[in-house]
Amino acid sequence: MEYMSQEGYDKLVAELHQLESVELPQVREAIAEARDKGDLSENFEYHAAKREQSRLLGRIRFKQRVLANARVIDESRLGTDCVQLLSVVGMTNMANNRNMTYTIVSPHEANIKEGKISIKSPIAHALLNKKVGDVVDVRIPAGMIKLRIDKIERHG
Repeated sequence: MEYMSQEGYDKLVAELHQLESVELPQVREAIAEARDKGDLSENFEYHAAKREQSRLLGRIRFKQRVLANARVIDESRLGTDCVQLLSVVGMTNMANNRNMTYTIVSPHEANIKEGKISIKSPIAHALLNKKVGDVVDVRIPAGMIKLRIDKIERHG
């Protein structure tokens, strides 16, 4: 089971619809056109289109599995007393006094450019169930960092 926000669920549904209704028919059309050109044994366009079809079908199956196991979280029931999935966490890096804010999301919603980190990331994992004022040590690829939790808010 995979918990996620309504926004993340809706985005996955839209991506799946795009793959099934737009991209897959385009690839099938490309296969048909390449097949009409004759000898398939040396037809690069045909083989490339078949590879693309296989890749697309794999992505479709993956997204279908994720959606089948997805559970949308009722965000109105989430508290702000400790860090959990869909918490917006303001924190300070104790080494350089730099402030940062991240939203803890499912792995399928993670996007560092939008400030959304996966619940499975080292930072999110270290923050889970911690409270405002707690200082956590986090092992990241660059070494250890010390973060102080300054605020916890609800997503949305």
